[in-house]
Amino acid sequence: MKKAKITIHGMHCASCALNIEKSLGKVPGVKNPKVSLMLKKGFAECEDSVSEEELKKAVKRAGYEAREVEFE
Repeated sequence: MKKAKITIHGMHCASCALNIEKSLGKVPGVKNPKVSLMLKKGFAECEDSVSEEELKKAVKRAGYEAREVEFE
């Protein structure tokens, strides 16, 4: 497992954050997605097979832009 930190652009309210959490949660291999409106970041535990591109696509499906994805 690795941890992902995603910088997200375009969120304005708690509903925005919830929509992104739901979209990230649908990606196979993503566990416990959390999005902070105040930090403008998303956090998740991911299996090693999950790619940066998959996470960016999930954020885009929710209607927002993932500007950066960092893995720890």
